[in-house]
Amino acid sequence: MSQIDIQAYLDLHAHLAEAIKGLTTEELHWKETAKSWSVTEVLTHLLDHHLVVSFRIRDVLSGTTVQLPAFNQDNWVNGQKANESDPEEILQAYNALLRYNSQLFTRLAPEDAEKTGISHKGDAVRVVDIAAGFIKHVHHHIGQIDRIKQAQAAHSVG
Repeated sequence: MSQIDIQAYLDLHAHLAEAIKGLTTEELHWKETAKSWSVTEVLTHLLDHHLVVSFRIRDVLSGTTVQLPAFNQDNWVNGQKANESDPEEILQAYNALLRYNSQLFTRLAPEDAEKTGISHKGDAVRVVDIAAGFIKHVHHHIGQIDRIKQAQAAHSVG
């Protein structure tokens, strides 16, 4: 059994769904400034990040010796016109990938979770650390969603 906290990983979908619960379409796509992200763009970034992390984990498990890829999050969000996306569809894809990866995690032996690769920053990183960092990253962005909602509430009052 893997050292990865699979339940915390699977719970991310519920946390994201709760973070956007009750938001209207307008609220999901609202941006405080042209350069800031909407809630929908945050969700898109999290799905993009999930795709990249999924690749990184598989690359490490395969025994890669190359540096794991980074990605330009702002360019990815802008390039795909993310704010025009359907947040519900983003969450459905996100949840499917959570479930798919969790199946992989259940198959990992402890030594698999300890396999290392070279991060995009040049540091050695274990599979278990990639997964833990992923969970932490999502919670960071849930805080960002909360800040967007607060900014929107303040904007609509003012």
